[in-house]
Amino acid sequence: MTNPTSTTPAADAPGALAGRREWTALGVLMLPLLLVSMDVSVLYFAIPSISADLEPSGTQQLWIFDIYAFVLAGLLMTMGSLGDRIGRRKLLLFGAAAFGTASVLAAYANSAEMLIAARAVLGVGGATLMPSTMAIIRTMFTDPGQRAKAIGLWSGVMTGGIALGSVMSGVLVQYFWWGSVFLVNLPAMALLLVLGPFLLPESRNPEPGRFDLPSVPLSMAAVLPVIYGIKEIPSEGWKTEYVVSVLVGLVFAALFVHRQRTAKSPLISPALFRGRGFAPAVVLNLISSFGMLGSAFFTTQYLQSVLGKSSLAAALWSLLPTVLVGVAAPVSAQLVQKGVHRAHVVSGGFVVAALGYGLLALAGTDSLWLVLAGAGVLASGIVTVMSQMMDLALGTVPVGNAGSAASLLETGAEFGGALGMAVLGSIGTAVYRHDIPAGAPAAAHETLGGALAVAGRLPGDAGQALAGVAREAFTHGMQAAAVAGAVLLLGAAALAAASLRKVAVREDGDAPDAGTGKPLEAAASDPGTGLTPA
Repeated sequence: MTNPTSTTPAADAPGALAGRREWTALGVLMLPLLLVSMDVSVLYFAIPSISADLEPSGTQQLWIFDIYAFVLAGLLMTMGSLGDRIGRRKLLLFGAAAFGTASVLAAYANSAEMLIAARAVLGVGGATLMPSTMAIIRTMFTDPGQRAKAIGLWSGVMTGGIALGSVMSGVLVQYFWWGSVFLVNLPAMALLLVLGPFLLPESRNPEPGRFDLPSVPLSMAAVLPVIYGIKEIPSEGWKTEYVVSVLVGLVFAALFVHRQRTAKSPLISPALFRGRGFAPAVVLNLISSFGMLGSAFFTTQYLQSVLGKSSLAAALWSLLPTVLVGVAAPVSAQLVQKGVHRAHVVSGGFVVAALGYGLLALAGTDSLWLVLAGAGVLASGIVTVMSQMMDLALGTVPVGNAGSAASLLETGAEFGGALGMAVLGSIGTAVYRHDIPAGAPAAAHETLGGALAVAGRLPGDAGQALAGVAREAFTHGMQAAAVAGAVLLLGAAALAAASLRKVAVREDGDAPDAGTGKPLEAAASDPGTGLTPA
């Protein structure tokens, strides 16, 4: 079998249909993608066993949880740009090797420090895998309809993996030791390393320019403090250190943008944003991630602390809403292919997601099926938006910049998810604390979990009364946050209708530049546009 290698797309003619080889390759790509998304939640049930075995401090336990997501978010833009330069397949295989090696180190870690380091390397591997998989899909599927289906599968796998991670964690820890949650990564990574060189095409930007090293620390300094600050605000409140962290990150973000606008060979080419439809795609994808993870802050606690489900039972119940996710992306792709304007499909997705929030706003303290239905409707609407925005963004930019474009989308999604948890979580927490009686113990004012812990120590009716009040307060907070989320998503529907109404994308990087009317690749190389070649 020949080894497909090129500096341009595997199929040079736009619209060439992918065959069995490409679809088989997509299946191989989906396995590591699933595991990367699962690793976000795979420690939910393993952490008690890890704590008993490695005895981490409270700070170390937080870092065991968070270091993976922080490194992943901080390196996405760097790895996306690097893949465009050295080759997406090469970077993907390197990431798979790093991810597999780190999985073994994590599984057999004999100290908290070793586990934290291994989780950091897992984050590095994840940062190479995510944009590389999307960029390779852009290369393999040049037919717009096939690419839309492939990206729909990508979106569904990413969303489903997060839900599946916690369930797999619970099952593995119940029957094996905690290290098994990491070893499950090995077969998929081995399969990718064996089949990837034969099935996946190599592609890169043929004229990428020099790699801009100063942009790497600037990008990380822009992303990490903001993600850290807004991640801590829902649980810890608007403390000075978290607000300062966000502000510091925003300062570095301004410096990063200035660097990209002035460098001869920037990490992220400003020309990407001149392609009509790319900037709206990034913004709307960020808002969709806001809506998705903002709801997860409440639904997971509702199942466990309000309804009293065990952790494993709650995780199993949370799989039900993902059934709708598997339908949403393919249906939206079919609608666009049959002539429905993308603006209408995306606006409709936001309206459906807002309806999901509306169902959550109606939930009481014993509304299992209503909450599951709301979560499912919300997720299906969000995945509709995400799949369409990924397809639009990747179809708008030149193939040579597919990795950078994918990394921007995913970095925006990381910001949106953290922001959703911070904003909606803060709304829910404020309502919760307002509803808890002034005379209740201090711990009951902080969180529902704290209130239930206190209630368990109180005698008879007093404990039951406090637990009941706390559950009502949390549900009221979820209702308020759901109303806010619904309003935001309805506003996003209007924004999508306005911003996408005139976007008529000619696929495969030949979208007309918004400012010049020329294809983006021509505009980027035209000195009259003031753009820097990617």
